[in-house]
Amino acid sequence: MKNLIRFEELALFALAIYLNSFLPFPTWLFWALFLVPDIGMLGYLVNSKVGAITYNILHHKGIAVACYFLGYYLIIHELTFVGVLLLGHSSFDRIFGYGLKYPDAFNHTHLGVIGKNR
Repeated sequence: MKNLIRFEELALFALAIYLNSFLPFPTWLFWALFLVPDIGMLGYLVNSKVGAITYNILHHKGIAVACYFLGYYLIIHELTFVGVLLLGHSSFDRIFGYGLKYPDAFNHTHLGVIGKNR
């Protein structure tokens, strides 16, 4: 099952790269900003609950898709780009097993427990 999920996430990652090619921004911008959604981890400096909320907001695919379609509909290329970036980044993370976080600990994700203390 893990490999099936990884393959699905790889396909979504490829879709994000493909959709990015239609936007009026240079390709390097996608890669330069690729890790920006991880800024959500700063919430863990407050506590695990806040960290889970901030991380999950920036890694939720529903939010990514909503940004993409809202930007597409309103012809706001920057918002469409944000949607593509969030989708690509969250898919990339999930390829490696990093999922949405539970509020008890960073290593407790919806895909299972990650890290050395499994």
